Amino acid sequence: MAELDWHAERSDLDGLAQLDSVTSDDSIDLVAVRTYRQARVRQKMAEYGVDAVILSDPVNIRYATGARNMQVFSMRNAPSRYLLLTADKSILFEFTGCRHLAEDLETIDEVRTSSTASYVAAGPHIAERENVWATEMADLIRKLTGNKTAVVGLERLNAGTSIALRETGLGIVDAQQPVEMARAIKSPEEMKCMIASLRATEIGVGKLRDAIRPGLTEAELWAVLHKSIIEQNGDYVETRLLNAGARTNPWFQETSSSVIAPNDLIALDTDVVGCHGYYADFSRTFHAGPDRPSSAQKDLYKVAFEQVHHNMDILFPGMTFREYADKAWDIPERYYTNRYYLSAHGVGMTGEYPYLYHHGDFPDAGYDGVLEPGMTICVESFIGEDNGREGVKLEQQVLITQTGIELLSEFPFEDKLLS
Repeated sequence: MAELDWHAERSDLDGLAQLDSVTSDDSIDLVAVRTYRQARVRQKMAEYGVDAVILSDPVNIRYATGARNMQVFSMRNAPSRYLLLTADKSILFEFTGCRHLAEDLETIDEVRTSSTASYVAAGPHIAERENVWATEMADLIRKLTGNKTAVVGLERLNAGTSIALRETGLGIVDAQQPVEMARAIKSPEEMKCMIASLRATEIGVGKLRDAIRPGLTEAELWAVLHKSIIEQNGDYVETRLLNAGARTNPWFQETSSSVIAPNDLIALDTDVVGCHGYYADFSRTFHAGPDRPSSAQKDLYKVAFEQVHHNMDILFPGMTFREYADKAWDIPERYYTNRYYLSAHGVGMTGEYPYLYHHGDFPDAGYDGVLEPGMTICVESFIGEDNGREGVKLEQQVLITQTGIELLSEFPFEDKLLS
């Protein structure tokens, strides 16, 4: 790819605080956030015997350095920007023309222009481009590590690039485990970022709630949240999970142009990548009015409320994932078919490790581990009968502390559905 730098001759960038290179935001020490996260990745690399990682998942790049650029674009165009991280060197290969975005970050030693080894960029020359990319990257890794057979962790590279890199003689392993384990434990400064994202998202959900009226489409209502998130410098919403009426059951019917009818339930899962790139993930279900909720709607809501609060109450540091599955709320048979696919999950800059499964799903899907202080967990519930008309989605986000949990998501539940 041609190496372009449209900003190289500009004189108006001196003193400009780039979006991701600021040192603080109110009471948050962002330098401490970035350096902690990068140290976590290096710690886990050492523990798992990985000499270098090449990160092309934009969320992992941001976690390891603080650098953000065209995250959604680069999720589907890998490798278009990528990070090479060793024990003592951090080199960001940034998308053409964008090198200026990360030049002041203390977590990056050098910014280079990336070479996009994808079919859309290279066309029929893709194999040649991948081989050149792999050869140049292998030479650099050997130079930086001093190891001809260095172990390199990959996570989101396309298959041809990964194969070409392996054929250079390097040891190739999956980087997901060390990176996920690094991300699992949050620092106090990270928690400030997450809480800022939650408070901004709660403002957006409050505006959405105030905008509810029969006659709106699901998409029109959902857009209220989007507008508020972007206005507050959040990034994007990762899913399309706002539904009304019969489209609330079963769950995972994407937001549509369906019109909200009088007295519908309206279920929302935020899934917001918000302030500082941190995930705000809580769920609420509302009632469209104008009448009072029906007894059936209130029953669904109360059951979901009970599930979430029971499962929050059993969490404690040192609890194993298997122990959680055994103690978690027992889903009544009439709601079991449409249960949420997880009982709880980790959360950070996205949904992440660990996944905590229902008791009945643990034998096939579950794995063991330990809840540790510094983990942030989302406790889930979806309650809707098989072939029932409506369902209720509720979810809370919590921090595992040294002694129990701290509730992070503060948006209120619906009194008229609990009464």
